[in-house]
Amino acid sequence: MTDTHIHPPEGFSLWSREFIDDPYAMYRRMHAELPGFWDGGSWVLARYADVQAALRDPRLSSERIDPDPAWLEQSGLEPLYSAHQHMMLFTDPPDHTRLRGLVNKAFTPRAVEQMCTTIQQLVDDMITTADNGRIDLINDFAYPLPVTVIASMLGVPVDQREQFKRWSEPIAAFIGGTTGPEEQMMAEAQQAVIELGAYFRDMAARRRREPQDDLLTAMALAEEQGDRLSTDELTANLILLLVAGHETTTNLIGNGMLALLQNPDQLALLRERPDLIGNAVEELLRFDSPVQGTSRKAKQDLTIGPYAIKAGQHVQVMIGAANHDPLQYNDPDRLDITRNDVRHLSFAHGPHFCVGAPLARLEGQIAISTLIRRLPNLALTDEPLDWRDNFTLRGLRRLPRTFDSADHRLPDRPGAANRQH
Repeated sequence: MTDTHIHPPEGFSLWSREFIDDPYAMYRRMHAELPGFWDGGSWVLARYADVQAALRDPRLSSERIDPDPAWLEQSGLEPLYSAHQHMMLFTDPPDHTRLRGLVNKAFTPRAVEQMCTTIQQLVDDMITTADNGRIDLINDFAYPLPVTVIASMLGVPVDQREQFKRWSEPIAAFIGGTTGPEEQMMAEAQQAVIELGAYFRDMAARRRREPQDDLLTAMALAEEQGDRLSTDELTANLILLLVAGHETTTNLIGNGMLALLQNPDQLALLRERPDLIGNAVEELLRFDSPVQGTSRKAKQDLTIGPYAIKAGQHVQVMIGAANHDPLQYNDPDRLDITRNDVRHLSFAHGPHFCVGAPLARLEGQIAISTLIRRLPNLALTDEPLDWRDNFTLRGLRRLPRTFDSADHRLPDRPGAANRQH
């Protein structure tokens, strides 16, 4: 049984710019030399079996945001931490069960399927209006698509998506961690939480007066109808849905398109076999996960694999590393859209399995399949990749690409029969 005397080798850092730019080089080293270790502040787990076990173990708590009360009072950051402590992402049962049960109603397979036509129309319109011969796959496509979809589901004006982006980015930086100045990041995240919280409280008040057929109304009325959803829980989880509802899907589309463009044999195969899109998206999620990790806090002493974790210790659960574990996947650093049984952990596992996974899958399938069908000459430029400064939410700031301007005329739309979600 391993204890906290196991430390990473000198120079081994998961909290560096080098890790953000290429986490997979570090993961290869972990799998070869040290698949689990104590870094001085938390356990770090890389093996698929250990990560999966940690994600489903009820002895590891999601309520891991626990700042010192004296520090919190002195810092003035109570609004920021209070909002995050009320998000279902950071709660355990029974609160998590109650919150998730409410939100789940918006993400049933039938509800998601009804979004199919809307998503396809949005994708077609974004490609049709792309600048002649050039498109930034992130800012012109991968960002506006999911933020428009989640805003539509919530019932908030989609024409405010640039404002949503300004609010979301510092909140995502707080959730995921950044190499930037911590004090500035926290101040910006708190301001965004305060402003977005006020926005949602105002919208919820309007929905109580004039209910609409949207998720915001359902959550606001559930609070009013005694579903034990407090005002703080309501606003915090609306913030979470907006931020998480588009940040991760943006990264899925962006990372996925980059991987296909960097692996032209797989791109060619997907063009030849569009029926593979369902499996292809699962492999893309495994290959370059939009979420690289999460964390937990031990409620009691326990063991995960050979590691003895003490009550109160934190555990960094490296999802991206698990998805590249050679004990789980043959040749894990190779993109293979025909790979069988792709049981990736990119949507997590256990009670906190991503509530929006069906919607993210559908958006990814429609977006990627339409892009490669309508822009067959899409090609990489020689511009360097610019990864966002976030340890957890892996995605590009931009992905400018060129295409033949004659390609993006609107073709007949195929049906959804080949999509698997």
